[in-house]
Amino acid sequence: MEQVIANGLYLGAQYALIALGLTLIFALMNVLNFAHGQMYVLGGFITYTVYGQLGLPFLVALLASGVTLAVIGALMEKFLFRTVIRRSHREESTMLLAAATAFFFDAVILLLFGEKQRGVPKIVKGVFNDAGIIMPYDRIVVGALAIVFIAAFVLYMQYSRVGRAMRALAQDRVAAQLMGVRVDRYSMIGFAMGAMLAGVVGGLLVTITGVNSGIGGPISIKAFLMVMIGGAGVVGGAIAGGFILGMMESVGLTVLREYGDVTYLVIFAALMVFLSVRPNGLMGKPWG
Repeated sequence: MEQVIANGLYLGAQYALIALGLTLIFALMNVLNFAHGQMYVLGGFITYTVYGQLGLPFLVALLASGVTLAVIGALMEKFLFRTVIRRSHREESTMLLAAATAFFFDAVILLLFGEKQRGVPKIVKGVFNDAGIIMPYDRIVVGALAIVFIAAFVLYMQYSRVGRAMRALAQDRVAAQLMGVRVDRYSMIGFAMGAMLAGVVGGLLVTITGVNSGIGGPISIKAFLMVMIGGAGVVGGAIAGGFILGMMESVGLTVLREYGDVTYLVIFAALMVFLSVRPNGLMGKPWG
């Protein structure tokens, strides 16, 4: 049981960090960023290049991943999504644009890095083995860093001026604009932060699972799962959804390990039942 809980907390921390970026973008702009998984993959490849190929320190590679994805996210918001939102009043337009950017990033990543699985040297060697828990030290470090990033994000959103402005924008876009919040500016900052979080978690997990050009779609699906569980556009819901999914996966892989990939079949079935009872998730509100 101790091993299952430890694995669930480790998975939950990384999943929550993935979901935070997606739910932030949705809360600010009502846009489901289908390219979120591809941003994760790009962050992993940047860390692979800087840390694995160039030999620079891991923290430098992680910073490069976060900054690069933040710039990409800001440019996407300013030149793509902002333009579409202004010219079209149909939500389908932004969804199609998000899907198109996902396919575009898939093609770019495949062109630049190929289709082979890439990995990097372990950031910490050794294995923790005590109290019924066996876990490599690098997983412990990655899980701890993910929790630190989650806490820093929550504190930033709660107490900083930018965070308060984005929370006001998420609660009521028109009222925030009337109170002097610069909607375009903070939408761009929010999109950049969401993309940055995806790049950072991609950089963290390339040290554990490696990265390849084909995992963007599955990562996006997991992110949507977490957002649906917790409630779309709710930061606390994204964190809760991440840890719930992580614990469900840990329990499923332990109990159903003899049945191969049936774990996610059970998770999807449970999600369908859950959404039929709570269609807005644990903490979400009705869309629209």
